[in-house]
Amino acid sequence: MREAALRIFRAGVAAADPYQAVDKALRANPVTASGKLLVLAVGKAAMRMAQAAVAHDFDAEAIVITNYENAQGVDYAMVFAAGHPVPDEGGAKAALYVITKLQALGQGDQVLALISGGGSALMPAPPEGISLQDKAEVNRLLLSCGADIGEMNLVRQQISTLKGGGLLRIAAPAKVRALILSDVVGDDLRLIASGPTVAPVGTREQAVEMLKSYAVWEDLPASVQAHLSTPAPDLSPLPQAENQLVGSNPISVAAMKQAAGVAAVYPEPLTGDVAQAAEIILKSGTGTTLFGGETTVKLTGTGLGGRNQELALRVALLAEQQGWGGDWVFLSGGTDGRDGPCDAAGGIVDGGTLKRMRDAGISPKDMLANNDSYHALQAAGDLLITGATGTNVADLQVLIRR
Repeated sequence: MREAALRIFRAGVAAADPYQAVDKALRANPVTASGKLLVLAVGKAAMRMAQAAVAHDFDAEAIVITNYENAQGVDYAMVFAAGHPVPDEGGAKAALYVITKLQALGQGDQVLALISGGGSALMPAPPEGISLQDKAEVNRLLLSCGADIGEMNLVRQQISTLKGGGLLRIAAPAKVRALILSDVVGDDLRLIASGPTVAPVGTREQAVEMLKSYAVWEDLPASVQAHLSTPAPDLSPLPQAENQLVGSNPISVAAMKQAAGVAAVYPEPLTGDVAQAAEIILKSGTGTTLFGGETTVKLTGTGLGGRNQELALRVALLAEQQGWGGDWVFLSGGTDGRDGPCDAAGGIVDGGTLKRMRDAGISPKDMLANNDSYHALQAAGDLLITGATGTNVADLQVLIRR
């Protein structure tokens, strides 16, 4: 059953192959530019997306920005490795390089933007007065308070010169075409990599209201408070871009169903707090049930883990409480191969998981209370380790129960 769950999950990841997605889009609609062409690939899937683009052998300058785990050489491209989920100096250096190249473009030139999840942290470009350290602290607060991806990007876009359509303004009058691999539920283009080629989610005032609702406003760096409290300048209408979605979570869920054979697909994206998501999963019947989406975790402890690992641990505890037998397996994993600030993609648990933890001298409930799902699952041998996958279309879950 564990092998079956792993095989189904891998089919979902394979369906999000960035190379195939970009290659198909460019074959259907080839790039044409009368002037200079700049290829900009940013995100966890940037390597494969860029490789597909340069394989089309058009005359272009190429820039690739991705996380350290995925970084490798790409022919004819300048490659930057940067921090994720917390932005670092590598990303700031890359963003400055991108801005310089965009500013040099003119009428008749074109940008081919290859955008995937993770691009928000990988290409930090804070406005004047806000340091990279301040921006990293904002990111940390957003990740720990339980805000969803839309709320996070509402704030991120207001403290960036590239996000929320900023790339379009800097590149103008050059045209911008974007091929986008979605890692967000609902595929809202404004939320993928904080929307560098689309309009922002909201305003500074809305960002302040949201931060206060999560009781983190007072914890923000003073520079960020000052920036968000200052009215935004009046700007000209945002230039238009040609945006195309080339991969998404629903496509991967469909591929999992095909690999599973007889299986049910939960009809809604799995979102919200992991505790609520675990309860939804436990209401599934027998057989194989598939899920896709992105949950959230509110951090109150000091442990290590991520939303997929915590979801797996919660499912194991709930299954015990509800008297499930041992003939079941649940897998929850990030398609990018990384779940939170650790080397695991998620967890794969079964009817023996909690016994293995207790035999190792660990209290599953205590570990959960400390948000330490990583070490709990590690003790049981139930971490899902895939390594960096080179893609990112949010999370996938597989439940098999006989």
